[in-house]
Amino acid sequence: MAEKLWGGRFSLSTHKLAEEFNASINFDRKLYRFDIKGSIAHVEMLAKQRIIVEDEARQIKDGLEKIEAEIEEGDFEFRDEDEDIHMAIEKRLHELIGPVAGKLHTARSRNDQVATDFRMYLRERVDEISECLRELMQVIVDKSREKIDVVMPGYTHLQTAQPVLFSQYAMAYFQMFKRDFLRFKDFRERMNECPLGAGALAGTTFDIDRDYTAERLGFDKPTSNSLDSVSDRDFALEFLSAASICGMHLSRISEEMVIFSSAEFAFLDLPDDFCTGSSIMPQKKNPDMPELIRGKTGRLYGNMISLFTTLKGLPLAYNKDMQEDKEPVFDSVETLISSLRIFTEMFAKMKLNEKKMAKAAGGGFSTATDLADYLVRKGMPFREAHNVVGKTVAYALSKNKGLEDLEMEEFRQFSRVIEGDIFEYVVVAKSVDSRKAKGGTAKSSVLQQIKEAEEFLT
Repeated sequence: MAEKLWGGRFSLSTHKLAEEFNASINFDRKLYRFDIKGSIAHVEMLAKQRIIVEDEARQIKDGLEKIEAEIEEGDFEFRDEDEDIHMAIEKRLHELIGPVAGKLHTARSRNDQVATDFRMYLRERVDEISECLRELMQVIVDKSREKIDVVMPGYTHLQTAQPVLFSQYAMAYFQMFKRDFLRFKDFRERMNECPLGAGALAGTTFDIDRDYTAERLGFDKPTSNSLDSVSDRDFALEFLSAASICGMHLSRISEEMVIFSSAEFAFLDLPDDFCTGSSIMPQKKNPDMPELIRGKTGRLYGNMISLFTTLKGLPLAYNKDMQEDKEPVFDSVETLISSLRIFTEMFAKMKLNEKKMAKAAGGGFSTATDLADYLVRKGMPFREAHNVVGKTVAYALSKNKGLEDLEMEEFRQFSRVIEGDIFEYVVVAKSVDSRKAKGGTAKSSVLQQIKEAEEFLT
């Protein structure tokens, strides 16, 4: 077995099974850029503080930059016996510049090193996710403005409830993704503290400058407590939670894309390049992309629960269990980014069957509440109006009519306060346009929602 950089205390080499089980190099290699960047900042700080000399710092920095180039060019050999990306880089540094490489690890531990790398990685990927969310929100706003006059049924319990504008429906999801965007922004600000300098758990005896390394690495400040610094993975949990909520929002709208694109609804047509066919039924056009996004949400949930479970019983400070923090996060990052990108493209290109949506908007007695509101305006208590409208709907059902198809005398058998102006209230277009209260589905209200959304994105 290869000699370990930490092996001085041990009389036996690491067992092959233990070595393979212990290694994280196969996945934490993703952190190499951040590990090298953190090491360069650390060694520059050591030189600034005269803990090592400038020439030593220069040799170490040059070696680290050469290692980064080797990794990016595919010339770096990753081996299980190196355990993790930190040891792999330090071992290669020894090969390149000799014993001076050992001075890099002065005043730091792999514990604060990995905590720093992980935060830097997640910070960068969250910025990428936030940009994906911004692009999706922009597509929703553009589609809403383009289709501002399209009417569709609004549902509760997946039963026709009241007619709404499609743009109102789409802007409801804008609000969900806006909250996701703000959640990622909030958690990113909270995690932007630098653990480097916390050492293994108790800090260091060297006169280091933690503010310097924090600033050099783009952090707002150093972390406040060395024990917490190396054992904290709240930032990973917050990310996984925010990713799960965002995935849930994608799953909900994907479910509706599946339903609304079915032959029974036919409200929309998904773009061909985001659908697949059947190997046996030539007529099929399957909504595989929204189905997959819906399915991958379970994966996001699983990653979140996995890390919560790993961390729930750990004593302070660092424990090897915490090596299990990265794979769930890495997987959720890639899953969420790909889901957001695919859904954004698909939503932008989908086509609406506007006539079918408008026809469905008038079905299911969707203006019944408008009739009740009409009766209330005539002085009838709402509960009495509710009962009157219920009986009117039952009658219309028995006659196979909609409310807008009833004659005046048919209406008046249920209430004598109903007059000729009733037909201004039971027509879908009038129903939609009457809901002008802030946040409502009237065109004027939705245009205001779109304006506020555009201001937010700007």
